[in-house]
Amino acid sequence: MKLKNLVGQRFKERPADCVIDSHALMVRGGYMKYVGNGIYSEYPILRRITSKIENIIREEMNAIDGQEVLFPVVMPADIWQESGRYESIGSELVRFEDRNHSKMVLGMTHEEAAVQLVREYAQSYQQYPFMIYQFQRKFRDEARPRAGMIRVREFTMKDAYSFHTSQEDLEQYYQKCYDAYNRIFKRVGIPEVVTVASDSGMMGGSISHEYMLLTEVGEDSIVLCKNCDYRANMEAAENIVNNEPDGEKQELSCIETPNCKTIEEVCTFLHSDVKKSCKAVVYQKNADDTYVVAFVRGDYEVNETKLTNLVGEALHPAEIMEDSPLVAGYIGPYAISDQVTFYCDSSLKGVDNLVAGANKEGYHYTGLNLERDLGEVTYVDIAKAKEGGICPCCGKPKLTIKRGIEVGNIFQLGTKYTESMNMQYVDKEGESHYPIMGCYGIGVGRLAASICEEKHDEYGPIWPISIAPYEVHLCCIRPDDEETRNVADQFYEELTKSGVEVIYDDREGVRAGQMFADADLLGVPIRVVVSPRNLKENMIEISTRDKAVKEMVAKEESLAYILALREKLYSDMQ
Repeated sequence: MKLKNLVGQRFKERPADCVIDSHALMVRGGYMKYVGNGIYSEYPILRRITSKIENIIREEMNAIDGQEVLFPVVMPADIWQESGRYESIGSELVRFEDRNHSKMVLGMTHEEAAVQLVREYAQSYQQYPFMIYQFQRKFRDEARPRAGMIRVREFTMKDAYSFHTSQEDLEQYYQKCYDAYNRIFKRVGIPEVVTVASDSGMMGGSISHEYMLLTEVGEDSIVLCKNCDYRANMEAAENIVNNEPDGEKQELSCIETPNCKTIEEVCTFLHSDVKKSCKAVVYQKNADDTYVVAFVRGDYEVNETKLTNLVGEALHPAEIMEDSPLVAGYIGPYAISDQVTFYCDSSLKGVDNLVAGANKEGYHYTGLNLERDLGEVTYVDIAKAKEGGICPCCGKPKLTIKRGIEVGNIFQLGTKYTESMNMQYVDKEGESHYPIMGCYGIGVGRLAASICEEKHDEYGPIWPISIAPYEVHLCCIRPDDEETRNVADQFYEELTKSGVEVIYDDREGVRAGQMFADADLLGVPIRVVVSPRNLKENMIEISTRDKAVKEMVAKEESLAYILALREKLYSDMQ
C-alpha cells in the first residue's frame, strides 16, 4: 500500500476533547472518526489492526473446538422476555417497534440469541459439550461514553457460549477458555494483563473473571494483595475489618448536634474519631421506591454492586421528602422506622461506642453498641475494600488499589438462560435437564485502544508486530532523486514478493520530518529509510518503532536484515 493512497488524515495537534493518549493518537493518526456520542467509524488502518486481533482470537477459539456462528443485531423482544431481561435491564438496552408494531431490541449481548439458536438442536446428551462463538456489532446505550474506543455505545465483540451437561464439565472447559484468553493477550502483545475475580452483574452466574490491563487511565478499580496472588474487581472484592473493642462500653446518649448532617461535621463537633461513627447511605428500590439504608463505618464507602446483589433488585440514590420516614442527615440504626429496610456492614462489627444518627432532626446518639442496643444483628459485606485492608486470601493487611481497563471476561452462567428459556436435553436414563452454560467475551475495538494506551510514546503508538497495520514502513526521502526512487521501489517490490506487509511513503514534496511524524503515528514496528545521503555510502537505515534497533545496513544486505528482524520480532512475542 502506498501511503499517499491510504484513506485517513494525520495531523499534529492534539484534539481538545481527547482525555487519554490512546484516543488522541488514534484520532490524530487517522484510525477513527467521530460519528456521534460513543460512535465511531474505523478507517482502514484501524480495521487492519482489529482484523488481525479477530484472526488471533478466531484461531484460539477454534483450537478449543469453538464453532463460529453469527447472531442478528436486531432481535424480537419475546426471546428477551423469555429470559426476563427485557424488563430487568435498564435504559442501556435499546427497545423499539418495527413497522408492524412488533417489539424489538438492539443486541447489546447475545445470551438469548445463543440459546434460541441451539435449543431445538441440542436435545440429546450425546450432542454435548459444544461451544459457539461470533464476532458481531453491538449497541449499548452507555450513559457516559468516554476515552474513544475504551467506552463506546457501538462496538464489536467476540462472544462465545459453551453448553454442558455437568458443572464439572463446565469447569474443565472454563479452564480451557481461561488459558486460551491468556494466549490471546500474549499474542496481541499485552501479556501483562491480569485476571481478577469479578461480579457477574446483568450476565448472571456464580463465578466470573475479568481480564484487566492495569493502567492509570482505567475506569475500573482493582484490588490486589502485595503479599499473595489475590486479585479482584472492586465490585467483587471482599472487605475484611477487625475492630478492637474499647474495653468499656458507654451508655447510649442522645446529643444535640445542630447543623451537623455529614459524618465529618458530626465528628468534628463531638471531637470523635470517624472510625467510631456509623454512616448511613440511603437508596430506594426501583420497583416501588421503598427505602433501603446501608450502614457502614464512617471511613468506608458503600459498594453499590454488593448492596444490589444483597437486596436482589435494582436501586437508585434516594430522594428523602418531608413525609419520608427518614430524617436526612440524622439517620441511624437505633429506633429506625419499620418502614425502612436496613443493613449493617461488617465494618461496624465489634465497634463500641458508636456515633450515629438519632432519627431526629438535630440529634445524634453517642455510646451506641449495636449488639446491646439493637439486639441480634446480622452483619453483611456491603463496603468497598480499602488501601491497606486485610487480604481475604492470606489475611495480611496488604491490599492495594490500582486502576485497570477490562479487556475480556468469562462467566460461569449456570442454567440462568437455559431454564428461563426452557432449553432441555434428555440424558442416558431418559430424564430431562437444563444445560449449564459458560460465556466468554472480548471487546475487539476496546482491546486495540487498550494496547495503544499501553504501547505508545509521545509521538504515536508502538504496535506489536502481530497486530500492527503493516510490518514495514518504507520511507523514500527525496523521491524526485532517480537513484533513490529506483532503490526504494525495488525494496517495495522485493519486500512485497517476500510476503511482507509494507506501507510505502513515496510522496513528493513532503519533508523527511513530516514523513517520520506520520510513520510515528502509524506505529509500524520496522522502519526502512532510503535517502540520497545514505545511498552515497551504499547504506540503508533500518530501525524499530520502539527505538530498540537503529542500524545502517549495506544496501545488498538490507533485505535479509529486514526479514531476519521481522522474524525476531515475531519470535520475541512467543
